[in-house]
Amino acid sequence: MSKFSLYLLAFTILLSSCSSGTSSSNAGPVSSDDEHPASPSQAPNEDIIPSADSVSLSAQVAKPYEVAGFVRLTDVVPDVILEMRYYTTYNFVGARIDGYEAPVALCTREAAVALQKASALLRKQGYRIKIFDAYRPQMAVDHFMRWVKDLSDTAMKPFFYPDIPKSQIMPQSYLSRHSGHTRGSTFDLTLVDESTGREVDMGGSFDFLGERSHYTYLYITDEQRKNRQLLRDAMTASGFRPLPHEWWHFTLRNEPYPDTYFAFPVL
Repeated sequence: MSKFSLYLLAFTILLSSCSSGTSSSNAGPVSSDDEHPASPSQAPNEDIIPSADSVSLSAQVAKPYEVAGFVRLTDVVPDVILEMRYYTTYNFVGARIDGYEAPVALCTREAAVALQKASALLRKQGYRIKIFDAYRPQMAVDHFMRWVKDLSDTAMKPFFYPDIPKSQIMPQSYLSRHSGHTRGSTFDLTLVDESTGREVDMGGSFDFLGERSHYTYLYITDEQRKNRQLLRDAMTASGFRPLPHEWWHFTLRNEPYPDTYFAFPVL
């Protein structure tokens, strides 16, 4: 055999060996040309390909409020207007309140269904409901308690409690260590006139800590008294009971969790 033939035979054996090594590799196909993807027979192992049933863990796990039987209010009553004050800094504390992680209103499904009835009654008369607060986590109430003990922090006094010293907020029952809101079936709300897009004049603002907020406060106009009555009539007719010293506050009469105070955040 000639030298050339020997070289050719050796080269052939070497090439065959290299080809055999490549075909037995566990590596998936790599294509340098996106227009010519690997054929199905060259696909990577199935255990590294997301299946149609694969979803993120967050999508598989129910949100805390859903586990408790709560809903987002706007999913049941889409025509309510939200102005979630404790998500903002415009409140008597002057800061976003602990536990309010999104500007949404959560509540029990039963409370939402009852509020839907109130909304329907009011829409017939040309009004929409505006929500200031709904479910309030216990961590928010705890935030209020820390704030009320700090007598040096009176930044929002001119707006929310000009007529009483901060030291009297607790003794006069404007705040407490537990709130009906934390049970999930209480709303703070007002009315908006659909013809003007403005809030109805109730003779006092939401969360004003003083006698003006009492439903029976004498020194308001007939029109303001009529507006308070309009709101109260719609809410009581829909299954809610009022709070005498806050014209805006209503709790579902047959609330599903009368003795349970929840702690999950608003999100």
